[in-house]
Amino acid sequence: MSSNIYDIAKQAGVSIATVSRVFNDNPNVSPKTRERILQVAESMGYHPSAFAQGLARRNSKTIILIVPVLSNYFFMEILAGIQDKIQEYDYDLTIYNIKSFTNNDELREQVEYVIKKGLAEGYILISVHLGAIEWEHLRRFKSPIVLVDEYSEHFDSVSVDSVDGAYAATKYLIDQGAKRVAMISAVESSKPVSDRIEGYLKALKEAGLPSNRDLIICGDDPYRDGFTEDAGYRAMVKILEHPLEPDACFCASDIQAVGALKAMQDYNKHIPIIGFDDIQIAHFLGLSTMRQPMYDMGTMALDKLMERIDHPETAISHTVFSPDLVLRTSTHEMSSHSELLKQNG
Repeated sequence: MSSNIYDIAKQAGVSIATVSRVFNDNPNVSPKTRERILQVAESMGYHPSAFAQGLARRNSKTIILIVPVLSNYFFMEILAGIQDKIQEYDYDLTIYNIKSFTNNDELREQVEYVIKKGLAEGYILISVHLGAIEWEHLRRFKSPIVLVDEYSEHFDSVSVDSVDGAYAATKYLIDQGAKRVAMISAVESSKPVSDRIEGYLKALKEAGLPSNRDLIICGDDPYRDGFTEDAGYRAMVKILEHPLEPDACFCASDIQAVGALKAMQDYNKHIPIIGFDDIQIAHFLGLSTMRQPMYDMGTMALDKLMERIDHPETAISHTVFSPDLVLRTSTHEMSSHSELLKQNG
């Protein structure tokens, strides 16, 4: 449960009226007492400007989604699940679009700014990638929070097994005869990316292939943690010009794979490629991919948040979905070639 002025007054050793005067900028409070109250409020994750809203927080009937970018296909499909499910709970939904920074402190400050306003009973953070220290720092707000596409031991979460998904995609390419599988990565500090690199390297090691990190290519674009069409395009250009001549590619996301497919088209070259997500456009582009149940992840996240709001003392829970390999034309020639080899003995 979030802190309120009663908690602050008790911790600071003053009356509720004194706390109220501080939050309303009343001059009839000594500087020393004012400073003590503000320090206590900050330590408890309470924002002075949210005084009025905070009193009514438990009756706001509002859920806030915090997401780095609204135009992301992945987010839109998760949002569809949340929007359909929220009708069952009679809650309103507000979306906050925050900027994506490579600096975790700046990203955390944005998240804090939204939570400090106290305008919602709970928060769903989608693809907000912070480090362990930053997640620990957010605990002081004592607000119901659910993470999607991320993990922290301190908050409920819904995610997909990125290690297993990357392993399955890379293993498929290897089983079809690839010897030099490249990977289009993104900012490695995000857990989904680090997990997908782990799964990719695991498949290479298991197959007895060299784990050459030179074949893990990033598009050099920190925007959206590197999950953009442009980042995928630039990464694929590097792959096509790589001296080791990769013969297949696993891509950390479908949206990057969209750019990678365009780069292959522009360079009049093609190597088999598998993405990750199965966003709607992947079907129309014939992109093989690891399918995430994004709609179901949205509904599950909302269910978890409502449970956390109603029962704040229950144990933290983590739901991890298993991705499925979906084969389309981006790997069609590869599978046909493999089948031909089998038929020829």
